[in-house]
Amino acid sequence: MIGSKTWVIAEGYIPESSTGPAPTMTSHETACILNAGDSAAWIELTIYWSDREPSGPYHVEVPPRRTKHFRFNDLPIPHGTDYACVIRSSVPVVVQHTRLDSRQAANALMTTIAHPVDA
Repeated sequence: MIGSKTWVIAEGYIPESSTGPAPTMTSHETACILNAGDSAAWIELTIYWSDREPSGPYHVEVPPRRTKHFRFNDLPIPHGTDYACVIRSSVPVVVQHTRLDSRQAANALMTTIAHPVDA
């Protein structure tokens, strides 16, 4: 099996503005989830804040032997606000975290593997 059932993204932030054509160049954060297994992955995302109780859980399905790129912009997360996310899956998956910051004409793309947690 490839991956882990629990992942943490400790640093989240969706920039408040964007330049360039939407939706391609809209500033965003994404969780890229790889399910290399033979069973569907039922994903649960919980969002943590610096100044309030967590929100969620929100749910996503990733079919077997597929990948899903999930934009945090699709959740009720205010832009310009720090957050973190815990991702739990029914089967082992791999999670990568990506941010497109297009506030300036010279765009920035940041990506990193999320932190896997072995239970």
